[in-house]
Amino acid sequence: MKKISFLFLIFLLNCYSQETETPDYLKNVATLDNTIETLYKVISGDKGVERNWELFKHLFHPNAKLIPTGKNKDGETIARYMTPDDYIKTSGKWLLENGFHEVEISRKTNSFGHITQVFSTYESFRNKTDTTPFMRGINSIQLLNDGKRWWIVNIYWMQESESFPIPEKYLSN
Repeated sequence: MKKISFLFLIFLLNCYSQETETPDYLKNVATLDNTIETLYKVISGDKGVERNWELFKHLFHPNAKLIPTGKNKDGETIARYMTPDDYIKTSGKWLLENGFHEVEISRKTNSFGHITQVFSTYESFRNKTDTTPFMRGINSIQLLNDGKRWWIVNIYWMQESESFPIPEKYLSN
């Protein structure tokens, strides 16, 4: 009986802990704008600045994927599928060591019912004070509003290149 009571107490404390942490982040996912703004802010920072990976993971649906596109070593266009944890493992150290600020410069939004698709054009900088981006691209962000909050379901992105410059319609609001 004591073992069951002890396990139940741990369960309750875990639930309480989760409930007390979550409200701090609820404002970050309360609106579509807050969710997108938080996404950009949480991955951005100067060299040596740790990212808030707990907040980053809070943005994503439990089954979410981050899907960068690019060329493989054979020059073939591919998509790579990552979980938020995979992204942190593959990019976290690089972001910390190099500095990275991603800034949204344009957004096109389409919604139907509980789903929303955002084409979010971005520019990337190494430092907050840089004036010329070292990279630009488009994040295709799929989101779900479950009636309580916004969830990022997928982010599918492509960097701009000479072969594929960003079309003008995605550079202005």
